[in-house]
Amino acid sequence: MQLTEMTYDDARPFDGYGPGFFRVGGDVVQGAVIVHPGGLRGWQGYADIDALTALAGKVDVIFVGTGTEIAHVPRDLREAVEAAGLGLEAMNTPAACRTYNVLVGEGRRVAAAVLPVD
Repeated sequence: MQLTEMTYDDARPFDGYGPGFFRVGGDVVQGAVIVHPGGLRGWQGYADIDALTALAGKVDVIFVGTGTEIAHVPRDLREAVEAAGLGLEAMNTPAACRTYNVLVGEGRRVAAAVLPVD
């Protein structure tokens, strides 16, 4: 079987995660984080709607990692993100990290806003 190494151009992939932290592009980040091809920043969670809507025009879809278990995101968050012209997909954090890595590796315009796992 032939394997092909994934390249990310200017994007920083998730390298790993654990209780309360993420490793992104080799750097350890404590707490919730937003990662997109242009960079990363801390995220204050579901109430930090402006941080997600600021990605309008830069990405097409935001994967929201809801922690260890999948959960619904608050309605006001979903409505604001969709009103900004962005897609929003909720999934557990491990799935959000994996999905982001695969799609950003394909050159897709995606972001991940993820809550830490326990």
